[in-house]
Amino acid sequence: MTDFPFSAVGFDLDGTLLDTFRDLGAAVNHALDIGGFDPVPVDSSKDLIGGGAKIMLARAVEAQGGMPEDDFRALYKQMLRYYADHNAVHSAPYPHARDVVAELSARGVKMAVVTNKFEDFARSILTQLDFLEPFETVIGGNSMGKGPDGKYISKPNPAPVLEAQKRCGGGSFAFVGDSTYDVNAARAAGVPVIAAAYGYCDKPPGELGADAVIDSLGGLISALETL
Repeated sequence: MTDFPFSAVGFDLDGTLLDTFRDLGAAVNHALDIGGFDPVPVDSSKDLIGGGAKIMLARAVEAQGGMPEDDFRALYKQMLRYYADHNAVHSAPYPHARDVVAELSARGVKMAVVTNKFEDFARSILTQLDFLEPFETVIGGNSMGKGPDGKYISKPNPAPVLEAQKRCGGGSFAFVGDSTYDVNAARAAGVPVIAAAYGYCDKPPGELGADAVIDSLGGLISALETL
């Protein structure tokens, strides 16, 4: 159909396309155990995901008194090693994810994943779930390299969203995500954004500042059509 308003759509991964909090929470708790900290409830990882694995672990450690930076860096590496081997144990696409992606593809819409998760992890999980092929590109939290401050250029910086738009042909582009990181990145990139209310929202969905809010991916295409 040529009248669809967008030639490409970008998706956040955790809390938008995939329900991943159990595997992320297990990795956090693995690292906390090594560091001598108490585990956190796995459900609480939903509140920490948006900023990436490092922020998840840092907040969990800080809540229990913190630790020296060098020790934290070593613990974070332990967490990443564990997650590399256990990142798709419980993770799965949300309801309607495969159908919506297939429908968009059938309409000729190109799709991208833009996540703050490291690109290798994102590709690994999508591959294990047999869900990588529909996407034109995957841009991770480390894909854009580091900025002058030495930190990876990732959401809420608009650069990953703009790069996804470019890789999808540079046409009309919309973004879908579940956090302030997603909405702020899309806003700064000048593209419409839809909030995934079913995800790991770090604010009430209606307060994220998105152009529309969906309760499930089943409502995505109609929401895009009304933007």
